[in-house]
Amino acid sequence: MSSAFHVRVESVPCPCGCPPHDQVILTGYDRLHGLPGQYTVVRCRSCGLMRTSPRPTREDIAQYYPADYGPFQTTQIKTQSSAGEAHAPALWKRAAKSLVQFNTTRVPPTKPGRMLEIGCASGRYMDEMAQLGWQVEGIEPDPRAASKAMALGHPVFIGQLESAPDPAEPFDMIVGWMVLEHVHDPALVLMKLALWLRPGGWFVFSVPNAASLERRLFGDAWYALQVPTHLFHYTPASLRTLLGRAGWRIERIFHQRLIGNLMASIGYRLRDYGIGGKASHFFTSFPEASYRQQQIVYPLAFVLSLFGQTGRMTVWARRVDD
Repeated sequence: MSSAFHVRVESVPCPCGCPPHDQVILTGYDRLHGLPGQYTVVRCRSCGLMRTSPRPTREDIAQYYPADYGPFQTTQIKTQSSAGEAHAPALWKRAAKSLVQFNTTRVPPTKPGRMLEIGCASGRYMDEMAQLGWQVEGIEPDPRAASKAMALGHPVFIGQLESAPDPAEPFDMIVGWMVLEHVHDPALVLMKLALWLRPGGWFVFSVPNAASLERRLFGDAWYALQVPTHLFHYTPASLRTLLGRAGWRIERIFHQRLIGNLMASIGYRLRDYGIGGKASHFFTSFPEASYRQQQIVYPLAFVLSLFGQTGRMTVWARRVDD
């Protein structure tokens, strides 16, 4: 690495407290932004949880989250710059957007109350829930993204979840969309969140599914691998183990009906084969494709979701003492 980009790394044991007996799965690099470094993914032979180790330290990993990091951009609320743009979107677009949200960020039917979003980025989801009557708060480690969320009028703690102060009141629901794979100490985080939730409340989150066929097919070219920012790589089985040890029980796992991971993985592999240009760009950019494009492949996504093979899952969990 150049002197301008220096990242300290650390080796870490399994967060489930298992004995040190790991299997090396693969070695990958930052395909998302092309930043330096190679990182190994290992699997604990005892509990099956996969993790990136060695990995960047808490202090240095921010270098792998540049200003154009995808979630910082996609969670911004676009301002209306003209009268024409201020008009309500077409009926088909509203319907398509609702279907995409239904197939990704699904939450249990519950009355509005206090909601915390961990990894709230620029605040779009918090703002949508606030408009539905929820009293929202957020936690976001990146100050650039957090400032955009706070500009919408929502309170946000800027910093790592592990260092966030206890809330004044417990929450009725805690959500985190593609966040748990980014935290350095998921066991500590899960135990902390269990203390912040009121009895009967919900913890709803999404993570990539490392048990999916696409992960096994594409290996280091799997789009959702995203080392080194993805520190853990969960399967339904390893999630149940980790959450169970932290005081949670999983009520439901919903396999999202989107195949952006699969499409982008094809694009990565095409690049590996020297096939670039429009062909690889079409596939690698598919996770950010328009609602209309995503609905074209919805039938395939629906079928794959029935077999747990869409590469992303949304989990509904409650505390074991509820």
